[in-house]
Amino acid sequence: MDAEPDPRISFEASGTELDSAVQLYEEAYASAGFSATRTDRPFAYRFRVVGDDAMTLRSTRFDGRMQGELQVDDEFVAMWTSDGGGRLRVGRQDVDFVPGAPRLFPNDRPFAFDLQDLRQNLVQFDRDHLEGVAAELHGTRRGSLVFDHTAIPTSADLRAWNEQVQRAAAAVFGPAPLTELALAETVRETAIAFLRTFPHEHRAPEIPLLAGAAGRVRQAVEFMHAFAHTPITTTDVAEHVGLSVRGLQQAFQRQVGVAPNALLRGIRLDRVHEELERASAAETTVASVAVRWGFAHLGRFSAAYAARFGQYPRDTLQQPRPVTRRP
Repeated sequence: MDAEPDPRISFEASGTELDSAVQLYEEAYASAGFSATRTDRPFAYRFRVVGDDAMTLRSTRFDGRMQGELQVDDEFVAMWTSDGGGRLRVGRQDVDFVPGAPRLFPNDRPFAFDLQDLRQNLVQFDRDHLEGVAAELHGTRRGSLVFDHTAIPTSADLRAWNEQVQRAAAAVFGPAPLTELALAETVRETAIAFLRTFPHEHRAPEIPLLAGAAGRVRQAVEFMHAFAHTPITTTDVAEHVGLSVRGLQQAFQRQVGVAPNALLRGIRLDRVHEELERASAAETTVASVAVRWGFAHLGRFSAAYAARFGQYPRDTLQQPRPVTRRP
């Protein structure tokens, strides 16, 4: 009987050249414009990644100063240092990193970083995977996760998190063979610990029940709401409920009087509207939110948005936000 192939992906790089370090980290975080300078320490770096498509454990040693800006859209990342530190800036807000205190990368918004002489560990989760675990954990429909990157976990939660990370690291980095099932269980246990440790809001969308929608049409509507953030099409929806595209279109027209592609577009417009209502013009742009929800032609998008909500998207983003005053 053949041995099961190792499901882990692994990457490691090190060096002593500033330019090589910059290129490595830009590629690792799909960004550009990073800069690295020397400090009092002899410059050297080492970067290691092990895991799978759902979760990776990463470690960095960087004897120098690295600055730049990036935006993390499709993943959630927890970071902590054992040496060194620095600062993140989100809009006008600064968040300091100090040894022993885990922090989250801000999500869905650009942030600047300035880090120096690091011994750093990170746990990275794929967004879709973590949101799926969150829906199961909270007993709700799949929705978006919003973490407070400024929050500090409680001592008890932090102890539980550290224990789970140690178990995960022993399995993922260890020399012993690791099956796909064992890795999946490690990822799941770490995801649950992540959700229990870091304060977050799970925004499961309310699914309006269209008048007349029943059976497969209702299943199709629920599927659209659950996966609107992914590049699904009418064909995907039809396959999910076991109908041909023509059959799905006829069922929609017969039961709810709207085409499935029009409904999916409306759901995505609603998600854009929700994000723009919550966001700040100092932290994001209409274009970045629109593109994330699949609207590449901004002119047509603005017209459709205005027709649906009675205002242009830039007006939603720029409208005053209520100020919460502390007593």
